[in-house]
Amino acid sequence: MSQTNLPILDLSQLNAGADAAAQFRDALRAATHDVGFFYLTGTGISPESEARLLSTARAFFDLPEADKLAIENVNSPHFRGYTRIGGERTQGRVDWREQIDIGPERDAVEWEGAPSFARLIGPNLWPEALPELREVITDWESRLREVSRRLLRAWAQSLGAEESYFDAHFGEPSTLTKIVRYPGKEDPSQGVGAHKDSGVLTLLWVEPGKGGLQVERDGEWVDAPPVPGAFVVNIGEQLEYATQGYLKATNHRVISPRFPDDRISVPFFFNPQLDRTLPLIDLPAELAAQARGVTQDPSNPIHALYGENALKSRLRAHPDVAERWHSDLLTPAR
Repeated sequence: MSQTNLPILDLSQLNAGADAAAQFRDALRAATHDVGFFYLTGTGISPESEARLLSTARAFFDLPEADKLAIENVNSPHFRGYTRIGGERTQGRVDWREQIDIGPERDAVEWEGAPSFARLIGPNLWPEALPELREVITDWESRLREVSRRLLRAWAQSLGAEESYFDAHFGEPSTLTKIVRYPGKEDPSQGVGAHKDSGVLTLLWVEPGKGGLQVERDGEWVDAPPVPGAFVVNIGEQLEYATQGYLKATNHRVISPRFPDDRISVPFFFNPQLDRTLPLIDLPAELAAQARGVTQDPSNPIHALYGENALKSRLRAHPDVAERWHSDLLTPAR
């Protein structure tokens, strides 16, 4: 462990020979069994790509309010687009941040006869005043998809499965990129409340020098400040489910900066196709003996089917979108 409170892993070890690759897989398994979070270096993402991402994110949040509200997510039944400050909830409490949500560019699905989670499929809302945003995010997502696939292959091997295990069951990935700005407050409070991610894998890029992320360890909140050239990586509920609790989805939160400072972060979520279920991994006996079982929380049930887990989270986080477009999912049948 380092003074950053989380392990630091170097993805480039996978290209440094059999022994180094085996060491990486062992460290990956240990980090996500013990903590559920780690820093990842050696991804091949250049400082120039990071700088371009940050400058474009800043340009978006600097747009006039009218330009941002023109693509407000309340206008999207697919939960895409801009969320104004205070427009999102975690555990019923207001999150103090603004953001834009970007997913796979797809045509909308007819709702009648389709499973409820198909409502998450549809087009993005892009700002007309900043056309370069689409190019920057498309490039960023392409790079992080490859990093994510390499991690999943390493996880599979570290858990005693074939390298292609996750590839075989993932289908066309359901990705989500959030570009987030946390404004400063005189009295810093909930930037985003304590939660676990609903999917498989999250790669978080944080503006250099900007703290605020905290991870729950042994009942205590510990800081996870950004490490230069590194992503913060955590697993979600679906990977906990697939390993029956051997790997751990961990609560985390963000404390808002102190005014006049602010903070940009860009989480990338890499998840299975909405209609896919990750089958349980047949763990080796020594690992299976350490599986803790899937977390049982009546207020946050973990669904095996990814689409159900994703829809659960979106309806809860964006009640205004849910009420406008999906009220039938909020009202019990009579």
